[in-house]
Amino acid sequence: MGRCEAVLLDIDGVLTVDWKPIPGAVAALRELRADGVPYVLLTNTTSRTRRSIAETLAEAGFPVGVESVLTAPAATAERLSGLRCLLLNSGDIREDLAGLELVDDPDDAEVVLIGGAGPEFGYRALDRAFAALQGGARLVAMHRNAYWRTGEGLRLDSGAFVAGLEHAAGVRAEVLGKPAEAFFAAALAHLGVAAAEAVMVGDDIESDVLAAQRHGITGVLVRTGKAASGAPRQGNGEPDHVLDSVAYLPELLLRLRPA
Repeated sequence: MGRCEAVLLDIDGVLTVDWKPIPGAVAALRELRADGVPYVLLTNTTSRTRRSIAETLAEAGFPVGVESVLTAPAATAERLSGLRCLLLNSGDIREDLAGLELVDDPDDAEVVLIGGAGPEFGYRALDRAFAALQGGARLVAMHRNAYWRTGEGLRLDSGAFVAGLEHAAGVRAEVLGKPAEAFFAAALAHLGVAAAEAVMVGDDIESDVLAAQRHGITGVLVRTGKAASGAPRQGNGEPDHVLDSVAYLPELLLRLRPA
């Protein structure tokens, strides 16, 4: 575990649930800003654009601008620029996918691109994705989260569908959001710090916390969102730190930051 010069934070389940602030989250980020601790929001959210996310958080009182938000769709657009992609995603994120050629015909697809799950993930759509994979398209997932927490409880996410397509087509998905090393590296570069100088705060023990720790970043699990009481525990390993919520993050950082 290293010292703390900067902070990476997940959004859903850490700062908000159903885009409503978790108690103490706004105050915690404001305290980080006042103390001069740089931070970036590193999210697998695929239902909204970076601009929409930043505006929604700012309206809720978080000191956040679009430059503070790094998303899996934006990382995907940079990685797959110029390729023909068959997109399966819940939510309109085309603004953040500039540079990709989105196609409808499985025969035209070089990539089957999976985002976040929702009503769009019906049999017809999944079968079209399967047809494209049979035709030689790559399978790329913006993330493979198994579920996320809403105000009504846990909801199934696209990780289950990615696993199903992998099994059916005999392929392995490339993941571009968390827990991919490149996504964490982009966040560190954005902040201008080394892995040993950063802390990652998340509610997903595997994709957020243990993944960050494997890349040399100090991991902090918050017991909200996916990690709230009663949620299934996933991940083989232990977080460096555990907090009841992000509200207690400033106190932890005081202990981790260099004098």
